Amino acid sequence: MAAPTDARIEVRKTYKLYIGGAFPRTESGRSYLVSAEDGAPLANACRASRKDLREAVRAARKAQPDWAARTAMNRGQVLYRVAELMEGRRDQFGAEVALAEGLRDGRAREVVDRAIDRWVWYAGWADKISQVLGSANPVAAPYFNFTIPEATGVVGLVAPETSSLLGLVSRLAPPLVSGNAVVLIASETRPLPAVTLSEVLATSDVPGGVVNVLTGLKAELVPVLAAHGDVDALDTWGVPDAMRLATEQAAADDIKRLSRRPTTVDEARFDWLDDRATERPEWIAAFLEMKTVWHPIGM
Repeated sequence: MAAPTDARIEVRKTYKLYIGGAFPRTESGRSYLVSAEDGAPLANACRASRKDLREAVRAARKAQPDWAARTAMNRGQVLYRVAELMEGRRDQFGAEVALAEGLRDGRAREVVDRAIDRWVWYAGWADKISQVLGSANPVAAPYFNFTIPEATGVVGLVAPETSSLLGLVSRLAPPLVSGNAVVLIASETRPLPAVTLSEVLATSDVPGGVVNVLTGLKAELVPVLAAHGDVDALDTWGVPDAMRLATEQAAADDIKRLSRRPTTVDEARFDWLDDRATERPEWIAAFLEMKTVWHPIGM
């Protein structure tokens, strides 16, 4: 009789998508292996399809008007609550960031702390950005003339590839602050922190559909997102250099607003810990439309 053995095969988790406040499996039934920086297998992630992306855009479009109609103070409170929940998952985020990016535990904890702090920083702008960008304009007529920033609508966001949490938060928070809904394509090679963030969002007060998170291959998903007629703006920070021109040309077909990484910036070398480079109200303004209103002066 063979001696018993303690060896076992680890059961790796397959993470789902986050669409419309729920966690569906991809309709394609496909998944791909997610590995640590050292090549060790970590988990499986859904390989989202074009249909999954279309469902995410549909969910974002449905949720966006209510999110934009909330008071700025309420949006700030809701987003601050997300930071509170992230604080409760610091250890999990730290472990995932350390494995994904090959960081020592102390460095990974610093990255997580800064991600939480950055989320708070952007949440604080919710009731201030209109005061900074809005204006009462002088006119030579008996009218009031006001310029008011409003949300663009549905924003497609391609997450940075190298910074799995801090870079993601730095790009995701700005469009949310002003009332946009987001369809996010997570880092292809390091998606687990984004999936964990989606679990945080699901237990927060952020309405379902305001943030939708897809994992999968950028080569398959980015062209569909860029060409989708119901996406109003596109953040191409995490688009691979080889795909940038085609992506921006597809976005231009229906005149999407475009926020892009400067061509002089190497994503792999960008310092996401640099507050001066990443905590910028201009990143919020990139997803705002300026509406000018005329109103007669009453007697």
